[in-house]
Amino acid sequence: MPTDNVKDVKLDENTFMNILDLLVERYGIQVPAHLDKPDPFRVLIGAMLSHRTRDEMTDLAFRRLFSTYGSIEDIVKAPLKEIRRLIKSVGFYRQKAKRIKDVAKILLERYDGQVPRDRVLLVELPGVGYKTADIVLSIAYGEPIVAVDTHVETVSKRLGIVRKKAGYEETRKSIENITPSHMRRMVNGILVKFGKEVCRKLRPRCEICPITIYCEWYARRRR
Repeated sequence: MPTDNVKDVKLDENTFMNILDLLVERYGIQVPAHLDKPDPFRVLIGAMLSHRTRDEMTDLAFRRLFSTYGSIEDIVKAPLKEIRRLIKSVGFYRQKAKRIKDVAKILLERYDGQVPRDRVLLVELPGVGYKTADIVLSIAYGEPIVAVDTHVETVSKRLGIVRKKAGYEETRKSIENITPSHMRRMVNGILVKFGKEVCRKLRPRCEICPITIYCEWYARRRR
């Protein structure tokens, strides 16, 4: 249940750790199937598939794709229409199929089949933006980076970690500034779970939120 006595709390590292501890206690740390392998190529493709798609649909497409084409070489050789068929459960599947095939070809020809451990090089790949690059770096390579998606953005802005109009980079850096390095890889999964179930962008469920005492947005609504 939410706490009624909202405190005027400055969100520093200790406060944010209290928030993360409460959320981990309630929701645990869960990683969707399409991100649950440390293989950088599979993490990259899973992140590309997930754009504007629910996790269950992404997981389905991910399993179908890699159970049919198990390697980067297989995907390069695969007919585009077959990749489309296998990933049809995700949004924009036609566009994603082409990008997946293009990315596999680039990685094979330019990087000897390896996914670069470099943010600049990652975002040069077709269909790869900062969020996807940061997911690869944090999950596959263990880099202390917070990947920011719509849920992470919504929660961080409501808590007052970052200003309302902040863009991706400002949001990421603001969260990282109050998160110890060893915890940064976990922030995305924790806040995504919380954002989907409670701190929804539309119709947030403040009545069941366990961290209202720390929430700047909630405090303003009650004034």
